[in-house]
Amino acid sequence: MSDIVLTTLNARYAHAAFGLRYLLANLGPLRERACIIEFDITQRPVDALEVILAQSPKIVGVGVYIWNAEQSLRLVADLKRVRPEVLVVIGGPEVSHETDQQDICRIADYVITGEADLAFAELCEKLLSSRRPLTSIIPAELPQMDRLLPPYDLYDAQDIAHRVIYVEASRGCPFRCEFCLSSLDVPVRNVPLETFLREMQKLLDRGVRQFKFVDRTFNLNLNVGRSILQFFYERYEPDLFLHFEMIPDRLPEALREWIAKFPPGALQFEVGIQTFNEEIATRISRRQDNAKLADNLRFLREHTGVHVHADLIVGLPGESLESFVAGFDRLVALAPQEIQVGILKRLRGTPIVRHDAEWGMIYSPHPPYEILQNKQLDFATMQQLRRLSRYWDLVANSGNFVETAPMIWSERRSPFQSFFEFSEWLFARVGRQHGIALSRLAELLFQYLTTERKLDAPIMAQTMGRDYQRGNRPDFPDFLRPYLPAPEPGARSRIVSRSLPRRQARHIQQ
Repeated sequence: MSDIVLTTLNARYAHAAFGLRYLLANLGPLRERACIIEFDITQRPVDALEVILAQSPKIVGVGVYIWNAEQSLRLVADLKRVRPEVLVVIGGPEVSHETDQQDICRIADYVITGEADLAFAELCEKLLSSRRPLTSIIPAELPQMDRLLPPYDLYDAQDIAHRVIYVEASRGCPFRCEFCLSSLDVPVRNVPLETFLREMQKLLDRGVRQFKFVDRTFNLNLNVGRSILQFFYERYEPDLFLHFEMIPDRLPEALREWIAKFPPGALQFEVGIQTFNEEIATRISRRQDNAKLADNLRFLREHTGVHVHADLIVGLPGESLESFVAGFDRLVALAPQEIQVGILKRLRGTPIVRHDAEWGMIYSPHPPYEILQNKQLDFATMQQLRRLSRYWDLVANSGNFVETAPMIWSERRSPFQSFFEFSEWLFARVGRQHGIALSRLAELLFQYLTTERKLDAPIMAQTMGRDYQRGNRPDFPDFLRPYLPAPEPGARSRIVSRSLPRRQARHIQQ
């Protein structure tokens, strides 16, 4: 039994709730009276409620995010119906802004806005002492990182074996991009470097080999970034994998030297480009040197083994389809392993809403609040771009078609236009964007290339066969067998043998 239950619904099982672990780590004397119970959004809120109430809690803290907002509302509403005496405290990015417009904020007893690492403990101490605050909305003071106890001992053996291990060396972002909640986090605060590296050593000693940094600007502080890279390189083992978000136009030589030392697949950089259109970037308060950005991407692709995941956004205020297409083709030419075509979201609290009237920005009122249309992109066009985004992820990003996918736009003027044509052709045949079996997708891609593009079937079969083996699969699908001999023994060795995430491993050339 626990007086305090900390809970949330993760996007998937593999995602551990980093924020809840910070709350528990900093509960002080109340830590022994608390527990974490995690769910994921595939589970019914009513079933989650049963597990929570089995603890007979006095306080339930719920982490609310864009991906679980609707499920969290049902969970909190049912909890207050069934056990109205249980005090519900909610927090998280989704309920840190526009609290007066959200039913969940009205139903919950208390809402902590902002970074609740210390504020939650203070509130729980008052509530358990029968000293209730007079207001239900409690703005948290911004905690300094040297005051926070690290949460990493709260990753258990099951987490280490099966879940993403999130870590952070800093919080906040120095930039003001209007679509992003990080633009509201001022200033950037670093965890004391010695403390952070000591905690990383503990995780390594416990067998953690895959680290996902949640820092928004890993390469902002040269000394910190370099020290972290050096730390992990000096402790490198073949299954090490580090994920960072990086500022795209800041990659000084001191960082380049350490980045280049790592073998292929050990590092992944998530590079937020968002737009190449300088007028649009200025409109949304984004500072970016596109020439330096391009030089950095070329360096990463030509001189390092970094897996580059680059982001573009569809639907920014004033950006036409022609402008987006130009940016997309420009990015393809820089050859990142993955390009995420993201649909603009109107996150609560972000100043992107100031453009709504001028540019006719119409968003869905339901999470994840994606744009439906604007003056430049009507609804039908936006739907086509959503499909392109999904199919690009399945075909070009997944690593299942590393050699085959570029054939869609080979010898064609525009990668975007070529893939757009394929996207519409594919949708006409499957009528959906999800639930497409890999073998079916591969067969349709082969059909498109050989019938619509009129590429040589035996050559395409050989190319796709190599891609199939890259995924460590023992045999070819039926539609390729007429063109290819049976795989030789040991053919599955094309996949990287190290214990990297599968998608990243498939992108490494063999």
